[in-house]
Amino acid sequence: MENHNRILGFIYIISGAFQILMMILLYTFLGAFLPFLSKEAGPDGAWVFDWLIPFIGIIAFGVILLFSIPAIIAGTGLLNHRKWALTLALILGIFKLFSFPIGTAIGVYTIWVYAENTRTKS
Repeated sequence: MENHNRILGFIYIISGAFQILMMILLYTFLGAFLPFLSKEAGPDGAWVFDWLIPFIGIIAFGVILLFSIPAIIAGTGLLNHRKWALTLALILGIFKLFSFPIGTAIGVYTIWVYAENTRTKS
């Protein structure tokens, strides 16, 4: 079972880092692309793009704070054999179930690892 905890730790670190990278790329792409759309919209529609870019940045920052950083923390905790890390991974795994198909697979694997750990300790 120790091997599965280690694998799960690596999965969470990689998925958290990948989410951070994707949010940075999304924000950069939209920050570069939306000014072109703003010019096409004209002065009447440009106000939408003036608040849309910071709004997307806030959403990206929120996703990073709520899911990516805790995933990296849970992965590091699992690799360092912390008791709380598996519980944090379970909570994040439940949220990952809604991210089909890769997140669903990670979530199911997390629930299975958690169930096996609690079964072997009983």
